[in-house]
Amino acid sequence: MSTTTTPDVDAVVIGAGFGGIYMLHTLRDRLGLSVQAFEKGGGIGGTWYFNRYPGAKSDTEGFVYRYSFDEDLLNEWDWSTRYLDQPDVLAYLEHVVDRFDLRRSIRLDTEVTAAHFDDDTGLWTVRTSDGSATTCRYLVNALGLLARSNMPDLPGRDRFAGRLVHTNAWPADLDITGRRVGVIGTGSTGTQFIVAAARSAEHLTVFQRTPQYVVPSGNGPVDQAEVDRTKEDFGSIWEQVRGSKVAFGFEESDVEAMSVSEEERRRVFQENWDKGNGFRFMFGTFSDIATDPDANAAAAAFIRSKIAEIVDDPETARKLTPTDLYAKRPLCNEGYYETYNRDDVELVDIAENPIEEITERGVRTADGVEHELDVLVFATGFDAVDGNYRAMDLRGRGGRHIDEHWADGPTSYLGVSKAGFPNMFMILGPNGPFTNLPPSIESQVEWIGELVRTAEESGARTVEPTAAAEESWTATCREIADMTLFPQADSWIFGANIPGKKNAVMFYMAGIGAYRQQLADVAAKGYEGFTLEGTDTPVSA
Repeated sequence: MSTTTTPDVDAVVIGAGFGGIYMLHTLRDRLGLSVQAFEKGGGIGGTWYFNRYPGAKSDTEGFVYRYSFDEDLLNEWDWSTRYLDQPDVLAYLEHVVDRFDLRRSIRLDTEVTAAHFDDDTGLWTVRTSDGSATTCRYLVNALGLLARSNMPDLPGRDRFAGRLVHTNAWPADLDITGRRVGVIGTGSTGTQFIVAAARSAEHLTVFQRTPQYVVPSGNGPVDQAEVDRTKEDFGSIWEQVRGSKVAFGFEESDVEAMSVSEEERRRVFQENWDKGNGFRFMFGTFSDIATDPDANAAAAAFIRSKIAEIVDDPETARKLTPTDLYAKRPLCNEGYYETYNRDDVELVDIAENPIEEITERGVRTADGVEHELDVLVFATGFDAVDGNYRAMDLRGRGGRHIDEHWADGPTSYLGVSKAGFPNMFMILGPNGPFTNLPPSIESQVEWIGELVRTAEESGARTVEPTAAAEESWTATCREIADMTLFPQADSWIFGANIPGKKNAVMFYMAGIGAYRQQLADVAAKGYEGFTLEGTDTPVSA
């Protein structure tokens, strides 16, 4: 047991992606605290450091896939395409880190393996992969919402003689040009990879478990005149984003799908199909695609009709056509369905024809066919939201591991804090908002920063949410989710992609505007739901 009450640093930040970078800047430069950030990767960027697979890009339009907290930063950084490719996002984040001189406070190639709270001293001890330990008062987890790779344990996986990779750990030396490539998975990452890989691989075999609803992205070049016009309008753009539902930079519809004629519905669907973007198609067409079964069925039918139009081979079109609800994370791509018209792209439906084993030469399916491959890519996604927390030896009051607290699924208060874990905060923790992430990250980081400031000014030893507040927030998130169709679809949004993982609500689905209002209300009521222990002065409302 530790006896010191003087920490090595005031705060430790785990992770150096969008969240960790801004949290470090906020705590160190705005609050004047001593801060050490740890990053397991060999460079900053988080998701954008690890996901270097062909086709990796944001599916949020670039003008709102950035920080908004600094006006000069907004105005000095240009973009040339509607969506940002992985190298563009990484270059942007590296620019931000250098602009604010943050590198000196980030230790790279250093994975946090454990973080324990000491009830006696009120300090956290953070242990890292190099064997060192750092004590701190505040611990902020910026571990990444989509960062813990999901690697299915298929028979024979270790026997494959070619290159076997996960998209979340793409090797720098891997070039698939002219290679026979197989890919397992057709989610957001998988569909991006498929479109890009088809252009360079000798042959691409897609192993699809679940067909997806995919709309065009509408990606293309953006000229400097448009960039300049957008920058002039950034004030109103960001005001709209912060008050919206999904924070994607478009006006969300307030028209119910069934309130207009079928002809008008098709016109609106076609207009938004032509504009591109998955979230625009789900939330910018009509207001109730995600909540009304009839509206959802109309949108799904439109996308199915497009698959039938685009895909030449009827059997391939059948395999690509979803029959379930249009109620997963909406996807968009440049020419996804068109890719299957290529002679060098083959679709294998592993729901109908399962993978039996991975062999030395490739993948054998139930029909006895051995698909010979040089490269096998797992685009199988992530143990989302809580996976990285559980992978760490994270212990709060009384030495209780996070797994004990989350036996029935991950929970939080406001998506940023956890009862039983004093002075610990989470960026994009469980039951945070389901939105374009940078604006949500900014909202959470700034709010955490103000709570820490309040704790510092009041002399609080610890700040911690009550169990009752956490239970109430969890119930609120469940109630909102149940008003939508999302829980009725098997999706990583509820943990359905991980065998044995309990179905749980993991997002606040009322939108970023409503979420920001919730944060503001809690702060205005003197941080209602939190206990500040050992304060020298009372917390003011």
